[in-house]
Amino acid sequence: MTMRAIGQDGFGGPEVLKVIEAERPVPGPAEVLVRVHAAGVNPTDSWHRGSGGLAGAVVPLGWDLSGVVEAVGPGVATLAPGDEVFGMPRHPLPAGTYAEYVTSPARHLVRKPGTLTHLQAAALPLAALTAWQALVDVAEVAPGQRVLVHAAAGGVGHLAVQIAKARGAHVIGTARTAKHEFLRGLGADELIDYTETDFEAVMEPVDVVIDTIGGAYGPRSLKILRPGGILVSLASPAEAYLAEEAAAVARRAAFMIVEADQAGLRQVAELVEAGLLRPEIDRVFPLERAAEAHELSDAGRTTGKIVLSLTA
Repeated sequence: MTMRAIGQDGFGGPEVLKVIEAERPVPGPAEVLVRVHAAGVNPTDSWHRGSGGLAGAVVPLGWDLSGVVEAVGPGVATLAPGDEVFGMPRHPLPAGTYAEYVTSPARHLVRKPGTLTHLQAAALPLAALTAWQALVDVAEVAPGQRVLVHAAAGGVGHLAVQIAKARGAHVIGTARTAKHEFLRGLGADELIDYTETDFEAVMEPVDVVIDTIGGAYGPRSLKILRPGGILVSLASPAEAYLAEEAAAVARRAAFMIVEADQAGLRQVAELVEAGLLRPEIDRVFPLERAAEAHELSDAGRTTGKIVLSLTA
């Protein structure tokens, strides 16, 4: 049996993406087959489209999914056909969620919160797990701490604002003025327009910085960290040099790559069900318009997430 999926013959811009017919996968031991209803679009998808990511090879694109379990492989005891699930299977290894069907380790998925549509659920896994792991597992954010989130209105940023707030932090975000009202609605306490003001010149010291941008933002952010504070870079492995610079001034810096994490995903689902976390969807595209979705993502001006619908 075949299915529709997005493929590419080589590296390049969004124009290399095309709809292909592919073999429907079969779940192996401890895996499930999911009928994908929606797939999230993330900046890492563009990186892999353009250069192959860390592997340097063409891989099936997509990691976020929300859908329904179609079949289970041998040994799966936690999920059954008909279960509505969402997750980020296999990351950082290829998953290929830009497809009508995908296999996933059963324990890389959790049941979709009933309060979310499939489109909303598909907007969450990679970005929310990135924010959760950065804030909770790496930075260990505690109530009362001051947390700065760069690109606060972006896919990871707008979820990091909400997760930090749910942890009891005082949350500061950098974003264009036009997005400030949106971020205040998510709980941001202070906002700085990075196009008008150098954040390090006006900000009081903070305990944690979540940097989704990289480049000069890392060194600039070290300037406003309190002694013992931590900068968590999500931008590039090249940012590792910041650890030495931070240590020289009694601060910390860490680079992280999000990992498949069922326990973290369950915590994300609990925040959703408690009304403390909600994804913002900027645009929805049908699967066959994946190239347009990548064009929008590459522009870097979205508020929240871009999602592909596979049921339209």
